[in-house]
Amino acid sequence: MGPMMRLGLLASGRGSNVHAILAAIREDRLRAEAVVLVCDRAGAGVIEVAQRAGVPVELIERSAFPSRGAQQTAIRDALTRYHADLVALAGFAAILDPVVVGAFEGRILNIHPALLPAFAGAMAPEPQAAALRDGVKESGCTVHIVTADVDAGPIVAQATVPVLPGDTVESLSARIHAAEHRLYPQVLQWFAEGRVSVDAGRAVLSP
Repeated sequence: MGPMMRLGLLASGRGSNVHAILAAIREDRLRAEAVVLVCDRAGAGVIEVAQRAGVPVELIERSAFPSRGAQQTAIRDALTRYHADLVALAGFAAILDPVVVGAFEGRILNIHPALLPAFAGAMAPEPQAAALRDGVKESGCTVHIVTADVDAGPIVAQATVPVLPGDTVESLSARIHAAEHRLYPQVLQWFAEGRVSVDAGRAVLSP
């Protein structure tokens, strides 16, 4: 077995996906070490989630920097300083600039609360609301590799959930969250095993 994958986490909210990832590490379902959480919102619940697990936290708020570019450079520098092999966006509220994406090309993942390419380009709960407005019968979540084009990078895996009669944004979101919490740690483990590659713009999972 090779060295353990060093995982950087980026999140802005309450941290349910970070909690699921850290639980998978603790239960040996994910062979990785969470080396840092980068958060851009003081008081976000995810900070406490990380601190309880002993994960270092870097608070990098936009208001602390003279420009968005300076903030994004600080995000890149934090991930570099902790020697992250892979970066997992887990409800991160900001779109990453090329200064970050380029530094970790092919090594940044995001989970989106819809079956991409449907309902791309929006943060939760807008994709869930759009699914209900459009009357789709299935929704779900997508793990994809982050590129310069928002929500358009190679799709690694998807999980579907039914859209039920009488669903609200809240009830559909809860079902999608449960699928996210199963799917994201599994995909991260595939990366830890070196099983994911990109060929002609498509993610390929080796046996």
